[in-house]
Amino acid sequence: MRRSFEVTGLGLKSVMAFGPMEWVVTPGTTYIMIGWHDHYRRIFTDGRDWPENIDPTYAGYSIGRWIDQDGDGRYDALEVETRHLKAPRTYDATGIPFHRDNQAVIKERIYLDKSDMFIDEITTIDHALMRPWTVTKKARRNPDPRPVWRTEACAEQNSLVRIGNDAYFLSADGYLMPTKKGQQPPDARYFKQPR
Repeated sequence: MRRSFEVTGLGLKSVMAFGPMEWVVTPGTTYIMIGWHDHYRRIFTDGRDWPENIDPTYAGYSIGRWIDQDGDGRYDALEVETRHLKAPRTYDATGIPFHRDNQAVIKERIYLDKSDMFIDEITTIDHALMRPWTVTKKARRNPDPRPVWRTEACAEQNSLVRIGNDAYFLSADGYLMPTKKGQQPPDARYFKQPR
């Protein structure tokens, strides 16, 4: 089952609708794909428990369950909990940081309302906050069964090259150029030097 949404609002970490979203629902995992640099999110819905040892990531680790809110036999809401978020990170564009203990938990209730508006109710529980913080994000559903997906990739035709800790510019004729005054060329000791 695939669902596409057109953006009208922006959000926190969770389902941040910063580009068109497509939902792919499989029996054990729900994928949220966002049309921006191949960004996706994975929510496990197969009944698993939290792993004992997991390295934090910027997307975190999400476990969810589909529920039937009105008892009509159809799943119509997704409840999600996300943990193991990599720090440092901020709540939003204000720059307010999460607590450095890395224990933040994000709970979401995601559904379509009766007007076909996509709703994501997000509650953040973190030691940097005095109490849980809840925000509601909305996006408008695109009724077009074949929406236009724009492809954007910064890597295509990129003329900046990073070697080690330095950035260089690739000229139109294919040669590395410095990006700042007095920049040393990269180390070429492992290349055969012309005599």
